[in-house]
Amino acid sequence: MTHGRRLALGIFILLLVDIIWVASSELSEYIFNNTGFDKPFFSTYLKTSMFSLYLLGFIFWRPWRHQCSHSNHDERIYQEVDANEDEGDPLSPESRHLSEPSYVPLKLQESHEKSSDGESDDSSVKSVRFSKLTEVRQMSESDAVDAMLSRLSFSASIRAEQLALQQANKLSIKEVMKVSCIFCLLWFAGNYAYQIALSNTEAGVVNVISSASGLFTLILAAIFPSSVADKFTISKLFSVLLMVVGVGLISLEDISLEGKSVPIGVIWAVAGAVLYACYMVFLKWRVPTEEQMDFTMFFGFVGLFNAIILWPGFPLLDVIGWEPFQLPNLQQLLYMSVNGLVGTVLSELLWLWGCFLTSSLLATLSLSLTIPLTMFLDVWLKGVQYSILIYLGAVPMLLSFVGVTLLTHFDNWDPLMDGFRYISRKCSRQDHLYSLVDTEGMERESLIVNAGDADGDDDIEREEEEEEVDTTLLNSNTSVSNILVANGSNSSSIDYDAVTQGHTNRHSIADHV
Repeated sequence: MTHGRRLALGIFILLLVDIIWVASSELSEYIFNNTGFDKPFFSTYLKTSMFSLYLLGFIFWRPWRHQCSHSNHDERIYQEVDANEDEGDPLSPESRHLSEPSYVPLKLQESHEKSSDGESDDSSVKSVRFSKLTEVRQMSESDAVDAMLSRLSFSASIRAEQLALQQANKLSIKEVMKVSCIFCLLWFAGNYAYQIALSNTEAGVVNVISSASGLFTLILAAIFPSSVADKFTISKLFSVLLMVVGVGLISLEDISLEGKSVPIGVIWAVAGAVLYACYMVFLKWRVPTEEQMDFTMFFGFVGLFNAIILWPGFPLLDVIGWEPFQLPNLQQLLYMSVNGLVGTVLSELLWLWGCFLTSSLLATLSLSLTIPLTMFLDVWLKGVQYSILIYLGAVPMLLSFVGVTLLTHFDNWDPLMDGFRYISRKCSRQDHLYSLVDTEGMERESLIVNAGDADGDDDIEREEEEEEVDTTLLNSNTSVSNILVANGSNSSSIDYDAVTQGHTNRHSIADHV
């Protein structure tokens, strides 16, 4: 079965269980308040003990009788063969051998062939003599499994291997009894707290508070995961917190209706939610898949152990005055029997199956769908007037169930975390751009300052060189003037090209600089 079909079937089963539980809670409240039989322990003990009816399967169901007559060791042969496959030579006589021979009489059908009319008989008759005994050797169980698989097609051999592994991992009757003995008290405690809550407050309020087990289931499933669907995500946490908001609104309204600081029904409902979450998470953690354990056998032993272990609770509660012992009349017994068969024996089996098909968190949050149904019945049958807070608290709880359903369908999709990561990347990208702009501005300013300093140094050097050239030329002109003065009248005989050459040299030196 594909993942989508498993999820769809599981949701359908959980919705069916919600309808059964709404009717069961209303009937339980009617028994407590209208028939005058307010005995939560007796009611829980009776309904839990009715689980033992499933043990009739050992009489009517042949596979259960087969498990009783054959040890679980035979069912785990395939697993042992795989574990010992690499030990030794597979063709050695020690690892693969036949049993000791046995001889059985051989029965042959005698048939004599007669020659045709045109043929003449030979002088001597040819015949073959067979032994009257047949040697029979039996293959070992491991070789028989391999021989059977080798004769199958590839697809058939794959299916056979999967079935063999499922049978190898399936719990034996003794192991199922151990699991039932461990979880029977936890299951009884959770249901007993639920029954006490129903006897102290309205069924609608109790169902709303009981759905708070989703928060405890989310936390415990993250600590003790049994599958990928139990992975903790931010979106699941938000869905559960959305459900808790609805629980808070309902609790405030219940406090105002009760006129007490903390109503006793809310306390017992919360206690039942915690115990039920522990029962669900730890059971699925112990048995991860539905193929490993027969649920009907499990609940059958749960009812048997509860009936044996918890009967001393009647005299104990009677002595302390918590619940005086009293037998119900025929009408009350009939109501409790019907409620136990439908509301407990059948619904618990379906709910556990739906939990394994979906997830422990989704199965727990499916309790929230009982809220609108229960409120509708309270208003319709008993005329209960709920305030607007009750309806406002129911809305987020319905949304939380739908949200977890979508998250489970899309393989633990976490849209809130994806949104946070997207926003974080956007913010980090903006900061990176701002840092790049600041860095480029600082580099540009430093380049301008450095360029200005370099130009200033070049101008100073150029001015110093020009001053040196002017000084040199001035000295040269002074010497020429002195010569002219000294010669006096002979100045006309001096070639004027010398002076012109001096000016030319000055300009050439300046241009060179």
